[in-house]
Amino acid sequence: MTDALRAALADVVAIPVTPFAEDGAVDEKAQRALLRLLIDNGVTTLTPGGNTGEYYTLTPEERMRAVEVTVEEAAGRAVVVAGVGQEIPSAVTAARHAAAVGARLVMVHQPVHPYVSQGGWIDYHRAVADAVPELGVVPYIRDPRLTGDALAELGGRCPNVVGVKYAVPDAAVFAAFAHDAGLDRFVWVAGLAELYAPAYWACGATGFTSGLVNVAPALSLALRDALREGRYEDAMRRWEQIRPFEELRARDHSANNVSVVKEALASLGLCRRDVRPPSRTLPEDQRARVAALVRGWGV
Repeated sequence: MTDALRAALADVVAIPVTPFAEDGAVDEKAQRALLRLLIDNGVTTLTPGGNTGEYYTLTPEERMRAVEVTVEEAAGRAVVVAGVGQEIPSAVTAARHAAAVGARLVMVHQPVHPYVSQGGWIDYHRAVADAVPELGVVPYIRDPRLTGDALAELGGRCPNVVGVKYAVPDAAVFAAFAHDAGLDRFVWVAGLAELYAPAYWACGATGFTSGLVNVAPALSLALRDALREGRYEDAMRRWEQIRPFEELRARDHSANNVSVVKEALASLGLCRRDVRPPSRTLPEDQRARVAALVRGWGV
């Protein structure tokens, strides 16, 4: 089991969007169609309940339903990594639900609390990991103050912690953290998507998350293949194609991170551009730019 789960993380880890209908409810028909589009185009790792899926705007019931729908559409063709989080009872409940419906891993969102100690971080993740020993567990790390030693301790106590989604925007910090925690102990996933994938790959990451993959799966997979095969010039050529899109997503502290992806999908007629507050749809002057980028990729 562990080898299969590690392989699933050493890949493009897609974060599917959550499309909304005109009345604001989740549009399950569009959701299923977008999942099939990912799977049919060769994506084999899916994370319902990620940030690109607007995790924090969904109700607990909507989050759990997203996992169920993803598992149903994956139908054994893709590994499902369910996003879980919030306070410990909610995270444990969501993780157990994910296990019950057929997910293979859980990605544990960074704890939502203003005061996070190193030991408390370990305790939080250990509570989730111990509740679902049959699942692989992937902490989502965004805090540069967390030490590699803390992760090493968690991994020592919880053998099912098999990977790490690392999203601190500093390749040198990542490299030091990964070496301190155990470079070979975990699968390292560049959690800041394609924009950081080449730099993090050089430091030990063998997978990367992606929201872009919702729009242009071939482009994300081509970047993965170039990195795997050591074709770095080709990888950077792909990176340059992707860069303007990802920089739009990252602008203003990622205020429009999801809005840019949904705008691209809307330009293709695949779902509505709607997002839930505190996000907002893109202003008119940026919509044409996103559509032009998508046309340029030949999607």
